[in-house]
Amino acid sequence: MPDRVVDYLVRTVADRGITQIFGVDGANIEDLYDAIFDAGGSPAGIVAKHEFSAATMADGYARSTGGLGVVAATSGGGAVNLVAGLAESFTSRVPVLALIGQPPTSLEGFGAFQDSSGLSESIDATALFATISKYCARVTDPLELPAQLAAAIAAADSGGPAVLLIPKDVQQQSMPDSIHAQQFDTVADRAQLDRTSPSYPAAASPHTIATELTHARRTGKVVIIAGDQVARDDARAELAELVATLDATIGVAPDAKDVYSNTGPGYCGVAGSMGHAELAEALSAASACLLVGTRLPVTARAGLDAALADLPVLSIGAQAPYLAATHATSADLAETIATLLAGIGAGPATSRRHAEPTPMTVPAAVGPGLRYRTVIEAIQRALPDGADVFADAGNTGASVVHYLRVPERGRFTVALGMGGMGYAFGAGIGSAFARRAAPDGPHRTVVIAGDGSFFMHGMEIHTAIEHDLPITFVVFNNNAHAMCVTREQLYYRDRYSFNRFQPSHLGAGLAAMFPGLPARTVSDATRLPGALDLSLAVTGPSFLEILCDPDEVPPFLPFLSALESSRSIP
Repeated sequence: MPDRVVDYLVRTVADRGITQIFGVDGANIEDLYDAIFDAGGSPAGIVAKHEFSAATMADGYARSTGGLGVVAATSGGGAVNLVAGLAESFTSRVPVLALIGQPPTSLEGFGAFQDSSGLSESIDATALFATISKYCARVTDPLELPAQLAAAIAAADSGGPAVLLIPKDVQQQSMPDSIHAQQFDTVADRAQLDRTSPSYPAAASPHTIATELTHARRTGKVVIIAGDQVARDDARAELAELVATLDATIGVAPDAKDVYSNTGPGYCGVAGSMGHAELAEALSAASACLLVGTRLPVTARAGLDAALADLPVLSIGAQAPYLAATHATSADLAETIATLLAGIGAGPATSRRHAEPTPMTVPAAVGPGLRYRTVIEAIQRALPDGADVFADAGNTGASVVHYLRVPERGRFTVALGMGGMGYAFGAGIGSAFARRAAPDGPHRTVVIAGDGSFFMHGMEIHTAIEHDLPITFVVFNNNAHAMCVTREQLYYRDRYSFNRFQPSHLGAGLAAMFPGLPARTVSDATRLPGALDLSLAVTGPSFLEILCDPDEVPPFLPFLSALESSRSIP
């Protein structure tokens, strides 16, 4: 039989070395799954429990491989369920290709079930997804597909999701025999991508940055703040060499804890609202600050604005930072840092020791359960070398960012683009698919989340069980949306709470639901190390529930500042 549109899509994905397509099946995307079967299961079709989680699986897969993640969904609610996941990928510049089914073209505008053609006052899916993608197109003719697919992949590769909306009848049509993959290299196509990018002042050259750094090194101390683009460009070794050459102090953005050894020379912790005082102190005495692969959003610069305002700020990365800086655009940080090193020249020989960053001082908790710091430090001691950590939103995520030291060779991911609760479950699963066959050996994935996030998307554990993934889910259960509880207490005088819930028994519930799943509950700190060791020692999935106090204040600068302000009011 001649190739259908769906066969062409599956073969193109396979030719890029992509091993999984994540999604949820449905009437208007089922032909894609038929093509996956006909292709022999390469790439594999991984069915999630919810389209948001499928999108985050593709996101996590892309972050861990440095390549493209692919997600598929049917029309209507299935398509709309992708929005929050793709919005995270858009804001965090993660390359994801979304293949979204649509009702047959003959029914568009005539009351089709799940019509989103924009006709006859139906939802316009093109307009909807255009706001959260680098490229969005409706495929109406197989002849146009190669150019549209090439444009979508190129747009995603530039940093962010791309969306193809494909009606069911178009999916089933045959590809013309004369079709060959077209490259995305026309002036018109590139101009379309350029229009999606905001305007910034003219970028400087890396040579200008090198000159400024050379001067700053002579007059004082350079402080580097590194972001997650370092990991995506596989530029960790070059960053470490730059730190050594400049004899620099280095901090990392909250979502970039894995780009520099957390015990390496000059390391002074995390920047921003979940950060460490040592970085602020270093900036206050610095001669310049160099941003590497981070735009320094509010979460990464909270508490640092005053110090940065008094410094020359230099930047290299895919996008200019949010604050004023001399910026050199870089789509390949490894190459750009090599250019900087050539311009700076050899640096002084140093043998500085690592100093452990000082944790924030938080109020003593008096409620039931284990304390955030106690749990995170126990996890730290138990993590195997090369473990990949995915932290979710809320008080749990803030504690992980602040207290956890990332294992060597491990990845660290926290969704700060949109901060969607439940992201880590799907993203961790997507990464586990990619990393269990990594060239440097299998990596165990550890998802750390709160019970609120679990109730949103924790049932993706079923997907991990179905595929026997090497992943441990650690859920802090305080029977609350605890960050919202803290906000009610600090900002609304603790007059009420909409965010405390009846007790739930997650460990026992999952053990009953999934016979054979190692599922445990810990309420006593003395039993935590043994439970962690058992949970991390299994080859497949495991689950660990840890009972915590909903009233504990996490290491989160806005909360601690609010507490301090309230104490100073007469």
